[in-house]
Amino acid sequence: MADIKTNLIEELQWRGMLHDIMPGTEDQLNKEMTTAYVGFDPTADSLHIGHMVSVMLLRHLQKAGHKPLAIVGGATGMIGDPSFKDAERQLLDNDAIQKNIAGMKGQLEKFLDFDCGENSAEILNNYDWFQDFSFIDFAREAGKHLTVNYMMGKESVKKRLATGSGISFTEFTYQLLQGWDFYHLYKTKNCRLQFGGSDQWGNIVTGTELIRRKAQGTAYAATCPLITKSDGTKFGKTESGAVWLDPEKTSPYQFYQFWLNVADDDAKRYIKIFTFIEKEEIDQLIADHDEAPHTRILQKRLAEEVTKAVHGQAELDTAIAASNILFGKNVTEQLKSLDERTLLQVFEGVMQSEISKADLEGMAEMADLLSAGTNNQLFASKGEAKRMIKGGGISINKAKLQGSELPKEVELLQDKYILAQKGKKNYCLIKVVD
Repeated sequence: MADIKTNLIEELQWRGMLHDIMPGTEDQLNKEMTTAYVGFDPTADSLHIGHMVSVMLLRHLQKAGHKPLAIVGGATGMIGDPSFKDAERQLLDNDAIQKNIAGMKGQLEKFLDFDCGENSAEILNNYDWFQDFSFIDFAREAGKHLTVNYMMGKESVKKRLATGSGISFTEFTYQLLQGWDFYHLYKTKNCRLQFGGSDQWGNIVTGTELIRRKAQGTAYAATCPLITKSDGTKFGKTESGAVWLDPEKTSPYQFYQFWLNVADDDAKRYIKIFTFIEKEEIDQLIADHDEAPHTRILQKRLAEEVTKAVHGQAELDTAIAASNILFGKNVTEQLKSLDERTLLQVFEGVMQSEISKADLEGMAEMADLLSAGTNNQLFASKGEAKRMIKGGGISINKAKLQGSELPKEVELLQDKYILAQKGKKNYCLIKVVD
């Protein structure tokens, strides 16, 4: 039997990752290796950072010597969970769900150990046990054990009814489907515990009740709080949308920047939830941060830990290098190493202009380049550009200009861009077009 290495509940409590817990759960976890599961709704082909709390719960569970199950809702994803949603969710077809499951599975495999003996993690798809389950069988095997009164008492159902929009029979049955998942896993995997977000409490205890009534068994439930920002806005959202774990949806640079830019109070909470740094070190980091908040020690460490866990050391190094380019010195080589996507993300919001390759080849002086191009307002005139060059206040591709002549062949970033900089903070990204 795997060793119980730590008190999981105490660990989750100090990290701020525990909201509700059913009596007896802690005793069960301290008594023996316990199989527990978290469900993931396959509404996209990638997890986002809102899912990471559940993923971290499973990692803590496994680190403590227990067995984690990640259940991807291939069947329940066709229904849609009504929990604390104001409107019916758009239903997905099976092809879309299978595509989404494949993407999520690859990401879960980065966090969980699937080959460590008795408490190896497993990923299961609930479509596998629902696909041949007829409606009549479901009504007989699951539906008769729970009353409509019991199901109507759930907060998620009450909230939907209170909006006036009502709730479809499809979504009303979701809690029974999730409850059956727990019952099935109890019978086939000896799963005794389900974790989830605090909005899932009603669905989870439906499962424990079904296990009690149908199998005369005992199962447990625990939830984590829903993560919000200190200003009350939704966690994991930016102006451009959700922060995804898929690098094609959210680049490692954007991912790193999200964590780097969280508020101080949020950083103090997030570093406990989204990293495995021990309590003593976190306490010291917070103390150091409070001594000098402007250095953003906490945000930097948080961003490093989470980006490395999701994207790896190489992408973290690139994200740090890219982040240093705007305000760093002697970073020409790092600038040259950026791919086009990251380059444009780093300089998103700065002035951009275009010149033709023919015009560039016809220029003799740097001042011509610096004052040319569409929408180039870096200099009011060619004369101002000349004065700034003479005064040593101009850089091209983050290298200080040493003369006023334009080289015959200007080195282009990604074969199409020139980065002009006036002083410390004024930039223009010049695109050279055919």
